[in-house]
Amino acid sequence: MGTNAPPRREPLARGPHEVYFKNLSKQKQKEVMEKNGNNHKLRVCVATCNRADYSKLAPIMFGIKAEPQFFELDVVVLGSHLIDDYGNTYRMIEQDDFDIHTRLHTIVRGEDEAAMVESVGLALVKLPDVLNRLKPDIMIVHGDRFDALALATSAALMNIRILHIEGGEVSGTIDDSIRHAITKLAHYHVCCTRSAEQHLIAMCEDHDRILLAGCPSYDKLLSAKNKDYMSIISMWLGEDVKTRDYIVALQHPVTTDIKHSIKMFELTLDALISFNKRTLVLFPNVDAGSKEMVRVMRKKGIEHHPNFRAVKHVPFDQFIQLVAHAGCMIGNSSCGVREVGAFGTPVINLGTRQTGRETGENVLHVRDADTQDKILHALQLQFGKQYPCSKIYGDGNAVPRILKFLKSIDLKEPLQKKFCFPPVKDNISQDIDHILETQSALAVDLGGTNLRVAIVSMKGEIVKKYTQLNPKTYEDRLALILKMCVEAASEAVNVNCRILGVGISTGGRVNPREGIVLHSTKLIQEWSSVDLRTPISDALHLPVWVDNDGNCAALAERKFGHGKGVENFVTLITGTGIGGGIVHQHELIHGSSFCAAELGHIVVSLDGPECLCGSQGCIEAYASGIALQREAKKLHDDDLLLVEGMSVKEEEIVSAAHLIQAAKLGNTKAESILRTAGTALGLGVVNILHTVNPSLVILSGVLANHYVNAVKDVINRQALSSVKTVDVVVSNLADPALLGAASLVLDYTTRRIY
Repeated sequence: MGTNAPPRREPLARGPHEVYFKNLSKQKQKEVMEKNGNNHKLRVCVATCNRADYSKLAPIMFGIKAEPQFFELDVVVLGSHLIDDYGNTYRMIEQDDFDIHTRLHTIVRGEDEAAMVESVGLALVKLPDVLNRLKPDIMIVHGDRFDALALATSAALMNIRILHIEGGEVSGTIDDSIRHAITKLAHYHVCCTRSAEQHLIAMCEDHDRILLAGCPSYDKLLSAKNKDYMSIISMWLGEDVKTRDYIVALQHPVTTDIKHSIKMFELTLDALISFNKRTLVLFPNVDAGSKEMVRVMRKKGIEHHPNFRAVKHVPFDQFIQLVAHAGCMIGNSSCGVREVGAFGTPVINLGTRQTGRETGENVLHVRDADTQDKILHALQLQFGKQYPCSKIYGDGNAVPRILKFLKSIDLKEPLQKKFCFPPVKDNISQDIDHILETQSALAVDLGGTNLRVAIVSMKGEIVKKYTQLNPKTYEDRLALILKMCVEAASEAVNVNCRILGVGISTGGRVNPREGIVLHSTKLIQEWSSVDLRTPISDALHLPVWVDNDGNCAALAERKFGHGKGVENFVTLITGTGIGGGIVHQHELIHGSSFCAAELGHIVVSLDGPECLCGSQGCIEAYASGIALQREAKKLHDDDLLLVEGMSVKEEEIVSAAHLIQAAKLGNTKAESILRTAGTALGLGVVNILHTVNPSLVILSGVLANHYVNAVKDVINRQALSSVKTVDVVVSNLADPALLGAASLVLDYTTRRIY
C-alpha cells in the first residue's frame, strides 16, 4: 500500500498531547540546535521495506522534505518493494516524488523460514556499504518486519542513532520478538498508544527518549473519508458495487504456525465464496508461507471468480477509501485492527497474528478460525454494521510531533544507550482508580409514560436511576434524553463507573443495525423514522445501541435472569401491551424486517376484540393492561365491577388493577374476563411452542403472576405432547427494560472474542 502522488499540504496542527515536549521550551530547542552547530542539518535516512511500512513512513518523509532548512533526507528501498510478485511498490515512492538513493535487493525467494533468515543475512551483508556512504545522523526504522531487524542491527553496530516507529506494541507470532529486539537496539522511540509507551518504560527504556505521538498514517486517515471515493470503488471492484456492500480481505501467513495459517486462509476463502459478496483480496506479504497461500487462491480460482478481485497492491490513498466504505474487512493484517478503526468499518480479525493489539469496538476476534461456519457466522454478525470511529492509535497530529522530536536530538550527547532500572514511576493512584472502575452502561427506557435513564453495572446492579415524564413531542423527547444521559455520564465518574456505551429500549419496530426507530406504538407519539444513534453518539462520544423493548427484556433474561445459559427461550412481557423476544441458539431473533417476536399480535380468535394494531383477536386485545382496563370500564359503567370491600373514587380512573381486585373478592364476571385473558395468552404461548420449540418460557411484567397458572393449564390441554415439558416461569428481574438496554452495551462491548 502507498500513495500515488504527494498529498495536498495542509497546515500542520499543533497536537494537544505532546508528552515529550510538555516541559521543553523554545529556548531549550534553540540550545540543542546551537550544540549541534547552527549550520548543521540533521541527515535522516529513512529505510522502507514494503508497502505497509511505507504507509507509516511516507507522512514523516513528506514532513522532513518540507523543512529543508533543518533536514537532509536519504531514502533507502529494500525488501519486497523491489519484487514484481508483490507489485514493484517502489514505484509509488517515485510517484510521491522522493529521490531513492539506494535500491537493495535483499529478499531470498522461497517464502519459507530459511528464506527469511537468508534475507536478513543478505541485508546485513549489503547495508554496511550503503551506510558508510550515506553517513546519516539518524536512521528511522519502522515496526516489526525481519527486514527492519537487519536495518536496526546494521545501524546499531555502525554507531548510527536509531529512531524506532511503533515500538512497545503487542501483537502475536514472531513479530513481537522482532519488535522488542529493535526496541533494545533503538536510541529513540515514537509510539502510538499510552499502553505502548508504558510497555517501553517497563522494558527499561529511557522515558526522556520516548515520544507518544500517535500513528503517522492517522495524519492522512482522519482527513481522507470525505474525498471522492466512488470512482476508486468502481475501479477496483466494478461499476455495480455500492458502498458498504463489499468486503476487503487481507490475510498474511503466521510464521510460527504456517500450516495452520494456510488452512485458515483456505477456510476464509470458502466462507467468502459462500457469503456471496463482492470481495477485494490483496496478496499476502513476503513472509514464509505466502507462496502456499497464493497457491490456495489459484486452486480455488479466486483470480477468475466473478465475485472476487485479486490484486498485488493498492496505492495507500485508494486503499484508505476502499476500507473506509467497505461493508467489512477480514483477515489478520495489523491494518484491520489499527487504521480501519478510524472509519468505524467492521473488522473480523482471524487467528493469533494480532493477539494483544489494542482495538476499537469495530473489531470482532475469531481466535480459533478452524471451521468455515465460524468464519461465515462472523461475517453475518459484522457485515454492513457501522461503528463509532476510534482514535486509539492517533489524533492526526503525529508528524509535527515527530519533526519536533527530531529537531530536539542533541548529537553531542553520548551515543551509548541508558536503561532505566526500575521503570519511571507513574501516577499509581490514577492507575489504581482506573483498575477499580466498574465497567457500566447507560441504560435508557422509553416508555409510554416515563423516560428513565440508569447507570447499570456489569453485574446488573442499578447504581443510579433518573426518571422524568416522557415528553409528547420528538424535539422535547430527544433533548431530554440527551440532557439525562449527559447528567448520568457525569455522575458516573463520581460513583467510580466507567461507561462503555449507551443502550436504548423503546417501544415499536426498531432497526438495531442502524439505531433507528422505524415505527412507534400508539403509546409514544412522534416516534417513527427516528435516528437515535447518531445524535446521542455525537453528543456523548460513546457507542449507542437501540432495540425494541421486548427484545431488550429477552436480553436482560439472557444476561441476568432465568435465560442465562439457556440456548432457546422466549420472553413474554405482560404489561400495558404484550411484547416479547425470542432467543434461538443463544442469539436474539430480529427477522428480515425487524418484526420478529411481535408476540402480542399473534391472533388467537378470528372474531375477537379489536386490537390497537387494527386487527382482531390478537393476544394483546385480550390480555394486555389496556384490554383489561377496557373490560373493567365496561363492568363499572354497568355497575357490575364493585363488590363488597371495593370502592372507586369519583375522580379515580378505573384500571386493570380494579378488575384483578374484583376477581380476588369473588366477582365472577371479573374472574371470567381474567380467565379468558389467561386462555388467550396461553393459546399464544402454545403457538410459539409449536413454531420455535423453546425449552423455557419466561413471563415478565406486572401481570405475569396473574397469568402463569392459566398459561400452564392451556399448555397441558392444548399443546402437543412433545412440547408440554417446557418450563414456564415468572421473571425475577426487577427492571428488565433497563437491564435489557444495559445488556445491549455490556454484551457487545465485552464480547470481543467469538
